[in-house]
Amino acid sequence: MRTAEINRETAETKISISLNIDGSGKSNIESGCGFLDHMLTLFARHGRFDIELHCSGDTQVDYHHTVEDIGICLGQAFATALGEKKGINRYADSILPMDEALILTAVDISGRDCLVYSLDIPSQKVGYFDTELTEEFFLAFVRNAGCTLHIRQLSGKNSHHIIEGTFKSAARSLRDAVKIDPLFADEIPSTKGVL
Repeated sequence: MRTAEINRETAETKISISLNIDGSGKSNIESGCGFLDHMLTLFARHGRFDIELHCSGDTQVDYHHTVEDIGICLGQAFATALGEKKGINRYADSILPMDEALILTAVDISGRDCLVYSLDIPSQKVGYFDTELTEEFFLAFVRNAGCTLHIRQLSGKNSHHIIEGTFKSAARSLRDAVKIDPLFADEIPSTKGVL
C-alpha cells in the first residue's frame, strides 16, 4: 500500500493528513470550510483515495490560508506516497461532465510542477468560499506533488458545477496516472531513469 502521513503547523493553520492512494475512496474531511470538505470528499471518492484530513485555521480572516495549506499538504502526501514512482502510468486525462459544465484535466506525474489553469468561474463566491481559491488549491497541490496538471473548462456557467467537475476530473486523472502498470511494474516511466 502506498501511504503517507503529513503534519504541518504554522501561525495560520494546523493540518494533519493521512493518504492511501490505493484505497477505496473513504474519507473523513474536516477543513473548517464546508465547500472544501465537499470538494475533497468528492476528490477522494472519484480518485479511490482514502483521505483523513483535519485542519484548524484562521478562518476568521478568510479561507485562503486553509485552502492553500491543505493543497500543500495533500501534494506532499502524494509525493511521499508515490516514492520513486516505479511502475506508474505517469500520464492520464479525463473529460468529465457535471450537468452543463464540461471539464478536461490532464496530468503528468513528472517530478516537475506546472499548473495550466483555464476556468471561467462566473461568481466570486460559492457559499462562503471564494472561487479564486480553486486555482490557489491546485497551484499549491502541483508545487508539492511535483506534477503537471492542465485544467480546461470546455463549457459551463454554474460556478458550483464548474468547480465540482474540476475536482472530480482531476481526481480521475490522478487515479489513472498513479496506477501501477503491471507490464512496467519495476521500471521508472522516464528515459532519464528518475522522476
